[in-house]
Amino acid sequence: MVKTKLLSTLICLSAALQSGALEVDWTYSTPDAKWQKSTEFEVIPYDRHNPYDVMVTPYAEQTMLGFGGCFAELGWDALNVLNTRERAGVLNQLFGADGLNLAFCRTPIGANDFARNWYSYNEIDGDFAMKKFSVARDKKGLIPYIKAALKVNPALKLWGSPWSPPTWMKTNHHYSNKAASINGLKPENEMHPGDDQFIEKDEYFKAYALYFSKYLTAYKKNGININMIMFQNEPYTINVWPNCSWTPRLMKKFVGSYLGPELAKNHKNVDIWHGTMNTGKVGEVLEVVTDPAAGKYIKGVGIQWEGHEIVKDVYRHNHKLGLMCTENECGNGSNDWSAAEHTFDHIHSYVGDGCGAYMYFNMVLGETGMSSWGWKQNSLVVVDSKSKTASFTPEFYVMKHFSHFVPVGSVKMKTMGNDEHMLAFKKADGSFVIVIANKSKHERKVNITLDYTNVLSVKLKAKSFNTLVIK
Repeated sequence: MVKTKLLSTLICLSAALQSGALEVDWTYSTPDAKWQKSTEFEVIPYDRHNPYDVMVTPYAEQTMLGFGGCFAELGWDALNVLNTRERAGVLNQLFGADGLNLAFCRTPIGANDFARNWYSYNEIDGDFAMKKFSVARDKKGLIPYIKAALKVNPALKLWGSPWSPPTWMKTNHHYSNKAASINGLKPENEMHPGDDQFIEKDEYFKAYALYFSKYLTAYKKNGININMIMFQNEPYTINVWPNCSWTPRLMKKFVGSYLGPELAKNHKNVDIWHGTMNTGKVGEVLEVVTDPAAGKYIKGVGIQWEGHEIVKDVYRHNHKLGLMCTENECGNGSNDWSAAEHTFDHIHSYVGDGCGAYMYFNMVLGETGMSSWGWKQNSLVVVDSKSKTASFTPEFYVMKHFSHFVPVGSVKMKTMGNDEHMLAFKKADGSFVIVIANKSKHERKVNITLDYTNVLSVKLKAKSFNTLVIK
């Protein structure tokens, strides 16, 4: 049925091409001219002696769940350097229909590496009943940040993940797993690859499942609905910021016997995804999602960093299982055009291999870009604390070339030919969105066909990102 509808749409587009009635809206960005319009295209008859470079086929692949970013305390602190008008302008550019129109965003459960410092919602050792659980700190950071976004886009969906459980639930009683002067962890208490850092006892598992449940309830009481949970950020990471090491064996046990049943009982509308997985070993991911106990609760897989190698394999394993890129590769604070090209390639890789959602990490940072644990990163928006102004980085425009034009529910289309720098989508209204980059220092001509009758010929400016909406 889907194939028939899409084929019908392509036939209609072919007729439009033949009649000259095709409408093409083309937006491009270069280092010197961002978000400009172009009409440098022509519709030419298909000729087998002068073939197309790339074809958008009638075959649908994954449905898009949305593009998003991650809320963080340091992002909110940076925004609050701005006056009310400037701050509202940035929020509108991130979440408004005229801007990025971000639709599905991440929030940390407790501290992430861009929190002001370490905290969890319950650091009272042995409080298995979670009597002292509290999100009071979030009322001064994450909650107002999220509410400000929801005011711009009330349809915004949210998902949460912790970087670390409360420290008393961990074998080394520390938020991190790698020793450094910046976190005070002693070398003898470091974790190593293959270690489980969570205390493997029934009362701890029950308490941690309750911790998630209390979090969802507390946020709902504060007017925020969390739609999805991923139980651990990067369980394979050994580093100085908040982390927790998990093996597949313990993941299966926690999700299948504790977290899954708890949310099924008290938060039926909240999905559990297996994430955020930063491993290149597809077998370790499939071991959990195919487990009889854990798998029945898992609706999708979130993958980042080292996990880029396995996206295609997970997609092939089960097309019905949701897939998300949970974090871009965060850069080193350069915020330059080269970083934007890298992010374009990153989106192309993840979405091209089957991900229906893509998350950028730091939406907003101050001018240093520095985390509380010493990693300088890129962001979509940079706030200068001296001038109290905000600027939009090249990666902001890369994201906009996708998220502004590709709404939730759009379908990613299979392409053929020279498509290494192109993605195509079909919107609910029947129009097509083509996002294509020219990373060359020279102008590049590209011929795109939606059938074997006519070809859309475009001249891409040097070092450009382009979005063509074909109606």
